[in-house]
Amino acid sequence: MAYKITEDCIGCGACAGGCPVEAISEGSPYVIDADKCIDCGACAGDCPVGAPVEA
Repeated sequence: MAYKITEDCIGCGACAGGCPVEAISEGSPYVIDADKCIDCGACAGDCPVGAPVEA
């Protein structure tokens, strides 16, 4: 199950920088490519507002 980014995203980019498979792209909010996501949770750990959640 891939992660998704909720509307709580503040656009800081911390999640994208921590993604080991580069599955996160800039947007409003940032977007996780479910096909690339390996469900590691790194993005959730890096986000200061908890926007990435398990889908």
